[in-house]
Amino acid sequence: MFADRVRIFIKSGKGGDGHVSFRRELYVPAGGPDGGNGGHGGDIIFVVDKGLNTLGDFRHNSKYIAESGEEGGKRRCTGKDGEDLIIKVPEGTVIYDDESGKVIADMSGDNLQETILKGGRGGKGNMNYATSTMQAPQYAQPGQDAQELWVRLELKVIADVGLVGFPNVGKSTFLSRVTNARPKIANYHFTTLNPNLGVVDLDGGKGFVIADIPGLIEGASEGVGLGHQFLRHIERTKVIIHIVDAASTEGRDPIADIKAINKELENYNPKLLERPQVIAANKIDVIYDDGSDPVQAIRDAFEPEGIKVYPISAVTGQGVKELLYAVRTLLDNFKDEPVLFEKEFDYDELMDNPNESFEVSINEDGVYVVNGPKIDKMLGYTNLESEKGFDFFQKFMKRSGVLDELEKLGIAEGDTVIVGDYLEFDYYKA
Repeated sequence: MFADRVRIFIKSGKGGDGHVSFRRELYVPAGGPDGGNGGHGGDIIFVVDKGLNTLGDFRHNSKYIAESGEEGGKRRCTGKDGEDLIIKVPEGTVIYDDESGKVIADMSGDNLQETILKGGRGGKGNMNYATSTMQAPQYAQPGQDAQELWVRLELKVIADVGLVGFPNVGKSTFLSRVTNARPKIANYHFTTLNPNLGVVDLDGGKGFVIADIPGLIEGASEGVGLGHQFLRHIERTKVIIHIVDAASTEGRDPIADIKAINKELENYNPKLLERPQVIAANKIDVIYDDGSDPVQAIRDAFEPEGIKVYPISAVTGQGVKELLYAVRTLLDNFKDEPVLFEKEFDYDELMDNPNESFEVSINEDGVYVVNGPKIDKMLGYTNLESEKGFDFFQKFMKRSGVLDELEKLGIAEGDTVIVGDYLEFDYYKA
C-alpha cells in the first residue's frame, strides 16, 4: 500500500556516565583517581534510499531509539559509544517537527544524509577532576541526556510535471499513453487513489518525469475528497498540466473546473500559481459538431493570461505530441533549481536552557527552596558527605546562578535552604 505520511517517535542515545574509582595496585599505597569517561550516545541519522518509493515500512514500527553510551570504567577506560541509528527514507521525504509543524530537513537534491538528533555526550570520570588541592574527587559527571522528538514524515513525489484535473477527465489515460506507467483506468470517479509516476521519452534524450495527482475537487485544500491528501505532491513540480474534459461528457464546464482547481492550488500554497501552466483540452474526439467550439472558448478564457491551450485526445493520441514538446520547452526555460523546503526548526529548542533548568522560591514556612532537573542531576553524582564534594556543589551553585537568584529573593546569612528532596543547609555568603 502506498504510504506518503507517517508520524514516528525518534530518540538519540543517552551519554554514558563518568566513573568514580581509584587506583588499587600493589606497592601503590596512594593511587589517584582513575575513573574513565562515559561513551557518547548514538545519533539519529536519516539517509535517502533511492530504492524506496513509499513510507510504508514506518507503518509497522513507529519508535526509533539509538543506543546509549556505556558508563566509563576503572583504569581510565572510556565507555563504549552507542551505535548510531540509520533511518532510511525515500527521496523527496520532508521531516517536520510534529508539534510545531516546522521543517527539520528536506531529504531531496544533494541532501542525502541528515543527522536529526545528536546523541548525548559522555560524562567525565573523576580522573578529570583531580587537582593539586583536590586529589581524591568522589564525583563524576553524568552523561548528557538523550534528545527525543515526535516527527512527521511526508513524501512529496519528485516529478518535473504534475497532472491536475477533476476526477474522470482522462489523466490516467493520458499518463498511460505518454509514459511507461500503467495506472488503473475506469469510468468512475477517483480511479486514481495514489500518485502515479511515469517517464516521458522524447527525441534527443530530453525526457521528463510526470506525476498523475489524484483528482482534485472544490474544497480539496480544506480536506474535501482526496485532494488535500495528495496536494503536497504537486509542490515539487516545475510545470503543471491542467487536463479538462473539453467535450463536457459529464455536463461539467471545463472553464469553471480550471478556475476551481487554480483556486484550490492557491489556497493550499499560493506559490503554486507561479509555476508555468498549460491546459490540455482532452476528449476532442467526442466533441459534437453543433456549431460551438469549446476549445476556442477555453482559449479565449485563459490564453490572454499566458496559459496556452492544447486540444488533445488521450484515447487516440491526437495533439499529444505537440503538448509534450511544449511542456519540454517550458521545462528548458525553467530555472533548474530543485524545489526544496528550507529548515525552520531550531535544534537549540531541544537542549536544556540553563536559565530555565532550576527554580528558586520561598515556601510557606519562609524557607528557601531550590529544585529542578539541573539540581537533581548535580545531587545525583556529587558525594555531599565529603567536605570536598560539598565544596564542589557550592561552586556549582554559584557558577549556575542559583546563589544570585537566592540573593534576589532577599536571603540573609543563617537562612535555611532546601535543595532538591533531601539537602538542607544554612546559608552563609562566601
